Amino acid sequence: MSMECSKYISKINGPVVKAKGENDIGMLDMVLVGNEKLIGEVIGIDEDEVIIQVYESTSGLKPGEPVVSTGRPLSVILGPGIIGNIFDGIQRPLLELEKRSGNFITRGGDYNNLDVEKKWHFTPIAVKGDEVSLHSIVGTVPETQAITHKIMVPYGIAGTLETVALEGDYTINDELATVKMKDGSIKSVTMVSYWPVRKPRPYKERIMTSELLMSGQRIIDTLFPITKGGTSAIPGSFGTGKTMTQHQLAQWCDADIIVYIGCGERGNEMTEVLEDFPKLIDPRNGRSLMERTVLIANTSNMPVAAREASIYTGITLAEYYRDMGYDVAIMADSTSRWAEALREISGRLEEMPAEEGFPAYLPSRLSEFYGRAGMTKSYNDSIGSVSIIGAVSPQGGDFSEPVTQNTKRFVRCFWGLDRALAYSRHFPAINWLTSYSEYVDELEGWFDKNVDPDFNKYRSKMSKLLQEESHLMEIVKLVGGDVLPEEQKLVIEIGRVIRVGYLQQNAFHPVDTFVPLIKQFKMMWLMISLYERSTELVKIGIPVSIIKATGFFEECVMLKYSTNNENFDVYDELWEKFKQGLKDLYNSYADHERRGNA
Repeated sequence: MSMECSKYISKINGPVVKAKGENDIGMLDMVLVGNEKLIGEVIGIDEDEVIIQVYESTSGLKPGEPVVSTGRPLSVILGPGIIGNIFDGIQRPLLELEKRSGNFITRGGDYNNLDVEKKWHFTPIAVKGDEVSLHSIVGTVPETQAITHKIMVPYGIAGTLETVALEGDYTINDELATVKMKDGSIKSVTMVSYWPVRKPRPYKERIMTSELLMSGQRIIDTLFPITKGGTSAIPGSFGTGKTMTQHQLAQWCDADIIVYIGCGERGNEMTEVLEDFPKLIDPRNGRSLMERTVLIANTSNMPVAAREASIYTGITLAEYYRDMGYDVAIMADSTSRWAEALREISGRLEEMPAEEGFPAYLPSRLSEFYGRAGMTKSYNDSIGSVSIIGAVSPQGGDFSEPVTQNTKRFVRCFWGLDRALAYSRHFPAINWLTSYSEYVDELEGWFDKNVDPDFNKYRSKMSKLLQEESHLMEIVKLVGGDVLPEEQKLVIEIGRVIRVGYLQQNAFHPVDTFVPLIKQFKMMWLMISLYERSTELVKIGIPVSIIKATGFFEECVMLKYSTNNENFDVYDELWEKFKQGLKDLYNSYADHERRGNA
């Protein structure tokens, strides 16, 4: 790290600082600003003047204070100790900072991103003489009981292993291996490496993904599924359940690692995350969910510029574990706050604004972020994925605003939250009419193979019924439901059953909070089969009110609570009961008709 001072602060405008002096600082360099060594990033150079985006509060900063380059871009430190930790937007460990400065973070200061004193148990895999290069695995470290950390050869090192450490306990900075480069030089390999956050980590091959990221949430898995390595947006106004939906996905989705980015959300929401996540039990192993989770807490009262860094920090950590062969899911809450940070910095730089004051490069920044999702094969031939689920917070729930519209251009799954559903206590408040998933066709084969060959057929029927019910409800609002023919009354009734019994889900119910795919299919199959058999009765003149009196529709509504997640034979038994009951109803109606005709 260069500590010679050649530049001095010349102008301060909030988080934007200008410095003049000898031109020895590069574009995107990470710099230490002022006497307190605030962390900043060079975002512009004009002859002898550099423009710096400072990621800490600039209060009290004065012109004339020094600006020192660290000699590297804004980077994260990668190594054991990331999982289970809580960082801010620039990877400062908040728990460690709390021990030093109390409940309020002091500016600047000398700190270690990862614990340099803790010893980790290293088990070598590679041996002396092996040819190694980028991502080659030297050994493993049990980071938590849920995650095994693979020590990989960092970027820029390739050659022959000269030495490999014996199995034992080492700190992150201890030398674990040496590599003889092709030019004859010797490079050291430790547990840690650096990576610039704005640069995507390289991979050997990108893989077209066709594997479901299972969430256990019926409306998502059935109607609007997302693949591993996919991208999704959850837009919604305040109170519609964006954070709650992400909490459910973080706990129950079948990703190996969760990276939760609190990007500029309210402090109380992030506090809830920090308090709740350590208490959540991982359904995979019965241990704390934090053993496979990374939290990045960057709330709305923290410096606005750090919101941008938090997004890139989170995606870089996710790519690191992807290269080990893990499936990683990122929960970004919320990208709107990140966009607002871009707008503020752009305004202070006096750039020409685009729609609603956002910078003209907003679409490209969103594209860069979501473009880093995907399933890949790394250079060690491990296959991993990064899935991004980004919350969007349009003011007043206006989906036509720039952040939502531009996000829709770059995601393939859109879970639009509806304020009316949320206010009527229907959660998840995902509107089945405005939401969509472009992964449905790609996952058809997966559902056929892993769930049931008829899964896609019944999903299509359910989607069609919901569309038809919505159309009929518009008519009911105008003229009432009594004037509708019986066939349409039946559509409205089955629409209610699907909405209340299938799409609505209770996150706090021990059975309903997570639903296996087989149970989802059985519930869907039973509801649609009941509708189809009831349609036959309606066609011969039996009123819907008579069919409803059997209580079968209400039994379908209560399936989510009355049946468990293990015994699926009960659905076949229920169907036999429904068939017999409807058959008895048909026979009694036929007998009544014969007596009437006689």
